Amino acid sequence: MQVDYKAIAIQGYVKKLTLTVVIPCYNEAPTIEKLLGLVEAVELADEIIIVDDGSTDGTRDILQRIEAENRPNVQIIYQPKNRGKGSALLTGFKAATSDVILIQDADFEYDPREYPILLKPIEEGKSSVVYGSRFLGGGRKAMKFWNMIANKGLTLATNILYDTILSDMETCYKVFRREVVEDMTIHARGFEFEPEFTAKVLKKGIRIYEVPISYNGRETDEGKKIKWTDAPIALWTLFKYRFVD
Repeated sequence: MQVDYKAIAIQGYVKKLTLTVVIPCYNEAPTIEKLLGLVEAVELADEIIIVDDGSTDGTRDILQRIEAENRPNVQIIYQPKNRGKGSALLTGFKAATSDVILIQDADFEYDPREYPILLKPIEEGKSSVVYGSRFLGGGRKAMKFWNMIANKGLTLATNILYDTILSDMETCYKVFRREVVEDMTIHARGFEFEPEFTAKVLKKGIRIYEVPISYNGRETDEGKKIKWTDAPIALWTLFKYRFVD
């Protein structure tokens, strides 16, 4: 008999902490408005911060129109030029005021309806950091084989270097109490944010709690931006912060 852990997690869910959703955004004109609508429809975010990272495809026009609508709890920040996902996230973290911060990509790979699953362990005091794992049995669109190998390889390196048992270090869905990052210096400006943040969380002695999530991966021609060249950078980042404060 298969247990529906997601149904159990959502059943009787009562939100106890305030939530800021940070959405880094770069050239996401086809998806950003609908994605924002999905986040709003969940009705759990007290604050939604979209950080446009120098988009050039018309995304800014869409965001400016959304801004003019004065949608409740939506704040839009425009970076003057493209600096990378890590930079956009740091800008969002600085602007966040809620108890908990949740990272949401600006496409449809991750489902905002799973916020209760991600928030519940924090609200129950199980951990101050929760990761949504694509490899714990949730439904998922099959990713490319070598992408899977890269993900699992980087997660294995994380586990060896930091004595943990994560299943998905590179996941977008990272959720944490705001104080986790208040005294954390993060140098990453690009996709190396994921390993640097994970390394520094683990070096703080925080045990990351993982929950299963669904995943609807997109292809490069659909706008996916991470490349194979980001994998060795991530691996070097893991090694570097294992031995350097």
